[in-house]
Amino acid sequence: MVEGCAVASVLGMLEEREAAARVRVEGLREEVARLAEVLEAAEMELDRRVIAREELLEALAVSAAESTAVTTTEAEEEAAPSLAPVPGSTVPPWREGLPVTVLAPDYQRILGVLEQQRSTGDGPLRAKEIAVELGLDATPAKVEGLRSKARRLAERGWLLLETSGAFSAGRRPVAVAVPDVGSSA
Repeated sequence: MVEGCAVASVLGMLEEREAAARVRVEGLREEVARLAEVLEAAEMELDRRVIAREELLEALAVSAAESTAVTTTEAEEEAAPSLAPVPGSTVPPWREGLPVTVLAPDYQRILGVLEQQRSTGDGPLRAKEIAVELGLDATPAKVEGLRSKARRLAERGWLLLETSGAFSAGRRPVAVAVPDVGSSA
Protein backbone atom coordinates (compact mmCIF):
# COMPACT_ATOMS: atom_id res chain seq x y z
CA MET A 1 0.00 0.00 0.00
CA VAL A 2 2.92 2.32 0.59
CA GLU A 3 3.76 2.10 -3.09
CA GLY A 4 0.20 3.19 -4.09
CA CYS A 5 0.39 6.22 -1.77
CA ALA A 6 3.73 7.25 -3.23
CA VAL A 7 2.31 7.12 -6.78
CA ALA A 8 -0.75 9.08 -5.69
CA SER A 9 1.50 11.60 -3.95
CA VAL A 10 3.66 12.02 -7.06
CA LEU A 11 0.55 12.25 -9.24
CA GLY A 12 -0.90 14.90 -6.94
CA MET A 13 2.36 16.85 -7.04
CA LEU A 14 2.37 16.72 -10.88
CA GLU A 15 -1.26 17.88 -10.99
CA GLU A 16 -0.39 20.85 -8.75
CA ARG A 17 2.52 21.78 -11.02
CA GLU A 18 0.31 21.43 -14.09
CA ALA A 19 -2.32 23.70 -12.51
CA ALA A 20 0.38 26.26 -11.64
CA ALA A 21 1.70 26.10 -15.22
CA ARG A 22 -1.84 26.64 -16.59
CA VAL A 23 -2.27 29.71 -14.37
CA ARG A 24 1.10 31.07 -15.56
CA VAL A 25 0.23 30.41 -19.24
CA GLU A 26 -3.13 32.19 -18.88
CA GLY A 27 -1.43 35.12 -17.17
CA LEU A 28 1.10 35.35 -19.99
CA ARG A 29 -1.65 35.13 -22.63
CA GLU A 30 -3.44 38.05 -20.98
CA GLU A 31 -0.18 40.00 -20.89
CA VAL A 32 0.45 39.26 -24.61
CA ALA A 33 -3.07 40.40 -25.49
CA ARG A 34 -2.58 43.61 -23.52
CA LEU A 35 0.80 44.25 -25.15
CA ALA A 36 -0.68 43.56 -28.61
CA GLU A 37 -3.25 46.29 -28.01
CA VAL A 38 -0.54 48.69 -26.82
CA LEU A 39 1.59 47.85 -29.86
CA GLU A 40 -1.31 48.38 -32.26
CA ALA A 41 -2.06 51.79 -30.73
CA ALA A 42 1.63 52.77 -30.93
CA GLU A 43 1.84 51.66 -34.60
CA MET A 44 -1.27 53.68 -35.45
CA GLU A 45 0.25 56.75 -33.77
CA LEU A 46 3.50 56.23 -35.68
CA ASP A 47 1.60 55.89 -38.97
CA ARG A 48 -0.27 59.14 -38.30
CA ARG A 49 2.96 60.96 -37.50
CA VAL A 50 4.74 59.68 -40.64
CA ILE A 51 1.83 60.78 -42.82
CA ALA A 52 1.58 64.14 -41.04
CA ARG A 53 5.31 64.78 -41.58
CA GLU A 54 5.04 63.90 -45.28
CA GLU A 55 1.98 66.10 -45.73
CA LEU A 56 3.74 68.96 -43.95
CA LEU A 57 6.81 68.62 -46.18
CA GLU A 58 4.61 68.65 -49.25
CA ALA A 59 2.64 71.67 -48.03
CA LEU A 60 5.86 73.53 -47.22
CA ALA A 61 7.26 72.73 -50.66
CA VAL A 62 4.07 74.00 -52.31
CA SER A 63 4.12 77.12 -50.15
CA ALA A 64 7.78 77.75 -50.97
CA ALA A 65 7.10 77.23 -54.67
CA GLU A 66 4.15 79.66 -54.57
CA SER A 67 6.16 82.34 -52.74
CA THR A 68 9.04 81.88 -55.18
CA ALA A 69 6.64 82.16 -58.11
CA VAL A 70 5.26 85.45 -56.76
CA THR A 71 8.74 87.01 -56.43
CA THR A 72 10.15 85.88 -59.78
CA THR A 73 10.53 88.41 -62.54
CA GLU A 74 9.17 87.98 -66.05
CA ALA A 75 12.67 87.23 -67.32
CA GLU A 76 13.05 84.41 -64.81
CA GLU A 77 9.66 83.03 -65.83
CA GLU A 78 10.92 82.67 -69.41
CA ALA A 79 14.00 80.69 -68.30
CA ALA A 80 13.79 76.89 -68.47
CA PRO A 81 12.85 75.29 -65.14
CA SER A 82 15.42 73.08 -63.42
CA LEU A 83 14.70 69.38 -63.77
CA ALA A 84 16.82 68.37 -60.77
CA PRO A 85 14.76 66.69 -58.04
CA VAL A 86 14.72 68.10 -54.55
CA PRO A 87 14.18 65.69 -51.63
CA GLY A 88 10.73 66.27 -50.21
CA SER A 89 9.69 68.11 -53.36
CA THR A 90 6.26 67.84 -54.86
CA VAL A 91 5.50 65.38 -57.63
CA PRO A 92 4.73 67.22 -60.86
CA PRO A 93 1.89 65.92 -63.02
CA TRP A 94 3.16 63.53 -65.68
CA ARG A 95 3.18 64.78 -69.25
CA GLU A 96 4.72 63.44 -72.45
CA GLY A 97 8.47 64.03 -72.57
CA LEU A 98 8.88 64.71 -68.83
CA PRO A 99 11.79 62.56 -67.61
CA VAL A 100 11.57 60.42 -64.47
CA THR A 101 14.65 62.27 -63.20
CA VAL A 102 12.45 65.23 -62.17
CA LEU A 103 11.20 63.06 -59.30
CA ALA A 104 12.93 62.69 -55.95
CA PRO A 105 14.97 59.45 -55.60
CA ASP A 106 12.34 57.68 -53.44
CA TYR A 107 9.72 58.18 -56.14
CA GLN A 108 12.14 57.04 -58.86
CA ARG A 109 12.80 53.81 -56.92
CA ILE A 110 9.05 53.10 -56.62
CA LEU A 111 8.63 53.60 -60.37
CA GLY A 112 11.67 51.40 -61.00
CA VAL A 113 10.19 48.50 -59.02
CA LEU A 114 6.88 48.77 -60.88
CA GLU A 115 8.60 49.03 -64.29
CA GLN A 116 10.58 45.88 -63.46
CA GLN A 117 7.36 44.17 -62.35
CA ARG A 118 5.74 45.09 -65.67
CA SER A 119 8.70 43.82 -67.70
CA THR A 120 8.51 40.40 -65.99
CA GLY A 121 4.79 40.20 -66.74
CA ASP A 122 3.74 40.05 -63.09
CA GLY A 123 0.52 41.70 -61.95
CA PRO A 124 0.15 44.91 -59.95
CA LEU A 125 1.91 45.19 -56.58
CA ARG A 126 0.52 46.25 -53.22
CA ALA A 127 2.43 48.78 -51.11
CA LYS A 128 3.75 46.05 -48.81
CA GLU A 129 5.13 44.12 -51.79
CA ILE A 130 6.79 47.27 -53.13
CA ALA A 131 8.36 47.86 -49.71
CA VAL A 132 9.80 44.34 -49.72
CA GLU A 133 11.13 44.81 -53.27
CA LEU A 134 12.83 48.03 -52.14
CA GLY A 135 14.42 46.21 -49.22
CA LEU A 136 12.44 48.14 -46.61
CA ASP A 137 11.05 46.66 -43.43
CA ALA A 138 7.41 45.78 -44.03
CA THR A 139 6.33 47.59 -40.85
CA PRO A 140 3.02 49.45 -41.01
CA ALA A 141 4.78 52.83 -40.79
CA LYS A 142 7.10 52.11 -43.72
CA VAL A 143 4.31 50.56 -45.79
CA GLU A 144 1.94 53.52 -45.17
CA GLY A 145 4.66 56.02 -46.05
CA LEU A 146 5.35 54.13 -49.26
CA ARG A 147 1.63 53.81 -50.01
CA SER A 148 1.29 57.59 -49.60
CA LYS A 149 4.10 58.19 -52.12
CA ALA A 150 2.67 55.64 -54.58
CA ARG A 151 -0.78 57.24 -54.34
CA ARG A 152 0.78 60.63 -54.98
CA LEU A 153 2.46 59.21 -58.10
CA ALA A 154 -0.85 57.70 -59.23
CA GLU A 155 -2.73 60.97 -58.63
CA ARG A 156 -0.17 62.77 -60.78
CA GLY A 157 -0.32 60.17 -63.59
CA TRP A 158 3.12 58.57 -63.10
CA LEU A 159 1.66 55.13 -62.36
CA LEU A 160 -1.70 53.39 -62.21
CA LEU A 161 -3.74 52.64 -59.08
CA GLU A 162 -5.83 49.53 -59.64
CA THR A 163 -9.31 49.14 -58.11
CA SER A 164 -7.83 46.46 -55.84
CA GLY A 165 -5.56 49.07 -54.26
CA ALA A 166 -2.46 47.66 -55.97
CA PHE A 167 -0.15 49.76 -58.15
CA SER A 168 1.20 49.08 -61.63
CA ALA A 169 3.48 50.79 -64.10
CA GLY A 170 1.86 53.02 -66.67
CA ARG A 171 1.43 56.69 -67.45
CA ARG A 172 -1.62 58.79 -68.06
CA PRO A 173 -1.98 62.54 -68.56
CA VAL A 174 -3.56 64.37 -65.65
CA ALA A 175 -5.52 67.60 -65.86
CA VAL A 176 -3.70 70.24 -63.84
CA ALA A 177 -5.99 72.18 -61.54
CA VAL A 178 -5.44 75.92 -61.40
CA PRO A 179 -4.99 76.91 -57.74
CA ASP A 180 -7.51 79.35 -56.31
CA VAL A 181 -5.58 82.51 -55.48
CA GLY A 182 -8.02 83.54 -52.73
CA SER A 183 -7.96 80.15 -51.01
CA SER A 184 -6.05 79.63 -47.79
CA ALA A 185 -6.15 75.83 -48.10
